[in-house]
Parts: sequence; C-alpha cells; structure tokens
Amino acid sequence: MNFFAHLVLADTTVESRVGNLLGDFARGIDQQMLPAEVLQGLINHRRVDQFTDQHAEVQQMKRLFSRQRRRFAGIALDVLFDHYLLNHWQQFSSQSKTRVVDTLYDDLIAGQSLMPPRMQQVTQRIVGSDWFGSYERLDGVSYALDRIAGRIRFSNQFTGVGEELERHYPRFEAGFSVFFADLVQQFPSPLIDSGN
Repeated sequence: MNFFAHLVLADTTVESRVGNLLGDFARGIDQQMLPAEVLQGLINHRRVDQFTDQHAEVQQMKRLFSRQRRRFAGIALDVLFDHYLLNHWQQFSSQSKTRVVDTLYDDLIAGQSLMPPRMQQVTQRIVGSDWFGSYERLDGVSYALDRIAGRIRFSNQFTGVGEELERHYPRFEAGFSVFFADLVQQFPSPLIDSGN
C-alpha cells in the first residue's frame, strides 16, 4: 500500500502515522531507538504490505501488466490503490475526506522531528504539492509513477505504465474493492466505518 492508505490504516496519533510511513524509509534506521508508537506503526506498515503482497486479488491484478512492467506492478498498484481509496472515500468512511486529508498533512508536518532526513523531504513534498489531491486523477497517478521510474537506479521500461492502468482500469477498480474490504477487516481503522 502507498502513502494515503498507510496513513488511513494507522492509529490516529502522529507517532503511529510516522511509523506507518517509515516502512518506506527505514533502511539504516536503528529500530531499537524508535519510540514505541513509531515502532508499532512501522510494524503495522510491514504487516499491511505483507498482507497486500500475498492477497490473491492483488496477485491476479499483477498478472495483467505487460512482461516488461510486471516487475514493478506492485508499485503501480500501490499508487493506484490510493487513487481508488481517495475517489471512493465516501463508500468507506462517513468522515469528511477533506478533513481527513488535512489532518494527515498536519500530522506529517508535526511529526518531522521523528523522521529521517529523506522522509522529512518527501513528506514536505507530499504536503506542499498536495500529492493526495493529485492522486485523485489518473493522470496524477501516471505522473507520480513516471517520476518513480526515473529514480530507479537501473534501466527499465516502467515509464508509461499509466497506459496499462488505463487499459485495465475497470478490472483494477473491481479488484481493489475486493482487496480493500479484506484489508480493513484484517486491519480495522478508526477512519473506516465498520461494515465496509
């Protein structure tokens, strides 16, 4: 799962939300030095990622990608899942999406001192550029994925993966609905209404 979903599936404390994102920035971090709530958030991040990677619906969706892009299918789906969650928010939560997003952004800024430098930079960009707002549009998802492709340290054909997301958009959307229902059953969130 990517940024928005990890923040939504965290406890509602700044420390837990920082820990939930730390999973993407934890290389070289001494986990024994982390505050307990940050560590618990990191553990939650890893459990959510493991659940996602092993979910049958996600595995089926990965097979829809072309051979040259399948290696990065998990990355593409992570960002696309944020897109679906943001666009279908009202199906999952009675809370205002705008208020939730603003609170998440506030927590990312409030938690800067708990983050390693690279994570501080990324979270400042998330807030400053309103990544979650851009993820609501498929072209915003495609743009984000092309930027990720440009940061991969070896030659790849991941750039342009947005065309595959568009081609299989209804199938991915249906798969997300199945997967996310299972995810929130496994990882209940105070932001997601029970029964979804």
